[in-house]
Amino acid sequence: MKFAISLPNAGPPQQLLQLAVRAEQNGWDGVFVWDHVHLFRAMRLELHDPWVILGAIAAATSRVRIGTMVTPLPRRRPQKFAKEVVTLDHLSGGRVIVGVGLGFPPDDEFTMFGEASADRERADRLDESLDVVTALWTGEPVEHAGRFYRVSAQLLPKPAQRPRPPIWIAAQWPNRRPLERARRYEGIAPIGADGQPLGIEGLRQVAAAIGPGHDVMGSWLPGPSIDEYADAGVTWLVDSRWPDGNWFNELSAAADRNPHD
Repeated sequence: MKFAISLPNAGPPQQLLQLAVRAEQNGWDGVFVWDHVHLFRAMRLELHDPWVILGAIAAATSRVRIGTMVTPLPRRRPQKFAKEVVTLDHLSGGRVIVGVGLGFPPDDEFTMFGEASADRERADRLDESLDVVTALWTGEPVEHAGRFYRVSAQLLPKPAQRPRPPIWIAAQWPNRRPLERARRYEGIAPIGADGQPLGIEGLRQVAAAIGPGHDVMGSWLPGPSIDEYADAGVTWLVDSRWPDGNWFNELSAAADRNPHD
């Protein structure tokens, strides 16, 4: 079992950086950062760019795996995203995990910026973007003519990891399309149909459905033991908080303890 902290990209970036450094010092295996521009506009959150934050974390750490959890790839240009991941992978010495999904909430994160927000179109864009990005990461010439993107390019360098960084797919259980998408890659970051973290039984169902050889991310909830998560098939247990109330102090306290103890 591996353990990670997942940080909302909210509040002073210096504090997020310091928390990430302490998490590494205290034995955590990963530090992930949310990727939102609004989240919910009515919350009036002070959000910062997660990729800039991750660059600082990469330079200040040496061991923890890092990445966004998750990037809404349908609102990104594939070539720009591909280059950001490669740069972060080299800067970190090959420690990037790529978390991607449709994006949430669609109105505040897509519609308000003139982006397509319908679930099916975002899913189609996600699938095509992944095809483009993974092709660009090979370092070979890419010729792609799809519904959304036309590419005739060759991007260098390749990622530091070979053949590429692992990709985890955000999935709302029990929807079938994101599960099928996750099977094509290395891991799954599931939530329930109500948008809430899955309990032990839901995680067990996800792990059984995706099959062996994939990472399964579980939200670390009060109550279940680590052994129960492991028995359910969870490979990464992630501690996070909704960015409201005392969230930063709670995650800061988590970073100051060793999750393996």
